[in-house]
Amino acid sequence: LTLNLLLTPIMLLLLFVYVFGDVMSAGIGGSDRSEYIAYLVPGILMMTIGGTVIGTAVSVATDMNEGIVARFRTMAIHRGSVLVGHVVGSVLQCIAGVLLVGAVAVAIGFRSTDATALEWLAAFGLIALFALALTWIAVGMGMASPNAEAAGNSAQPLILLPLVSSAFIPPDTMPGWFRPIAEYQPFTPAIETLRGLLLGTGIGDNGWIAVAWCLGLAVLGYFWSASKFDADPK
Repeated sequence: LTLNLLLTPIMLLLLFVYVFGDVMSAGIGGSDRSEYIAYLVPGILMMTIGGTVIGTAVSVATDMNEGIVARFRTMAIHRGSVLVGHVVGSVLQCIAGVLLVGAVAVAIGFRSTDATALEWLAAFGLIALFALALTWIAVGMGMASPNAEAAGNSAQPLILLPLVSSAFIPPDTMPGWFRPIAEYQPFTPAIETLRGLLLGTGIGDNGWIAVAWCLGLAVLGYFWSASKFDADPK
């Protein structure tokens, strides 16, 4: 499942670079495809996280409905360790997925020559924090779903939201009625912050907005998951 979910951002990366690259580069004021690669890659990396955590929602729903959690409840283990195990595993999967997609991006021409070592460290921290936040939301979706199929469907917004963010084009080029959808969601400030860190450009207010989104989603997902875990008798 994780491999299938990773194929989506890789295919979109190759599609937008080699099929639409020149046209999209001209649309953002670039002179060639390489400038659009630099713009595109941060958004694709964040999309990779959103796609990977869908597998977490499915995995949690499967565990809750196949009886393994009921068995864990009878054992002398910390109740929260079941959820924490899913979260830690998912965050590691997200980071591995980002590294894989990043390797493909470098292979097709992405370069981050203007970023300092501190900016690289901050970028890694942002990726890990964003993965943690979305993972807790995905765990909550899995806990609230009656089966694995429903969990996969409920988690689809986590891969659809990047499509209507600043991942592919700047929000200010979108129609006025559509622009708020791209601007007021968690992916856009996270993408803009990662883009600024990797390319060595300014991030403005996007940095603290992205962190606020991450912390808010993580807290919401944690309490949602914990409440469903304590209330679910399965």
